[in-house]
Amino acid sequence: MNTNREQFPLPEDLKVFLTVIRKNGFANAAEELGYSPAYISKRISVLESTLATKLLHRTTRRIALTDDGERARQWAEKLLGDLHEFLGEISEARHQPTGSLHICSSFGFGRNHVAPAICKLSQTYPKLDIRLDVFDRVVDIVGEGFDLEIRVGDDLPVQHLGRKLVSNRRVLCATTEYLERRGMPHSLDDLTAHDCLVLKERNNAFGVWNLTKDGHEESVRVSGPLSSNNGEIVLEWALSGGGILLRSMWDVKPMLEQGRLVQVLPEYTQSANVWAVYPTRLSESAKLRVCVEFLEEYFRHLSVE
Repeated sequence: MNTNREQFPLPEDLKVFLTVIRKNGFANAAEELGYSPAYISKRISVLESTLATKLLHRTTRRIALTDDGERARQWAEKLLGDLHEFLGEISEARHQPTGSLHICSSFGFGRNHVAPAICKLSQTYPKLDIRLDVFDRVVDIVGEGFDLEIRVGDDLPVQHLGRKLVSNRRVLCATTEYLERRGMPHSLDDLTAHDCLVLKERNNAFGVWNLTKDGHEESVRVSGPLSSNNGEIVLEWALSGGGILLRSMWDVKPMLEQGRLVQVLPEYTQSANVWAVYPTRLSESAKLRVCVEFLEEYFRHLSVE
């Protein structure tokens, strides 16, 4: 009997190892994966035993990779990525994608529009295990372990692939009551004398509205007594007569149709297309491709353009 045969690390142990690195600790990794810290520690010990090397320097406050740990990290990312693609291709052959998908989006659009789409996606492909996280900040989709980001706006990260899901634009609007009280703006410069509801969202410049008219972009610096980092709050302020709002047509079209808001300077708009953004290494993933194509079809039927 050969007692010197090679031992290969378990994919689950590699996943635990990468999660510990990404979350910078056993307790944080345990919380994300749904295990106890003791179990996480055991799996790392098993992995180190299998590879016959020390992977992590552990202290009470932080962890650090050894030289072998850094090499193991690079190989673990490649091996798990290849394994996910292999499983995706096999499942695609059976017309039933399977596996986990970790998706992120901005808070407002994610909650109001992406979440219902993901629910439909799950019903269509029940073997997919989907997690949706929403943020009002820039997300490092690789560093934070996401497979896909659904984002609004054309400022796409150059290191990733992007596929436009649907065309969209932002428009200026306010209530009739506000405009009767303060007057209707007739030029972009007139906005400087109005109460503009300023939104600090992701990495957009605060208090600067870049708008397009007849294919030419113009900028105006706006201000007002009310500002927030949450688009739904700003929309509520606009509906209460608090000022002029720059908001996605996805959000305000029903209110424009109902007369609760009216468009201001309708010749000016801001591009706010909806994109699927994903890492290059996942570009051939069957489960990711199924997800993106589903979302493209879903949003096309809901287009407000």
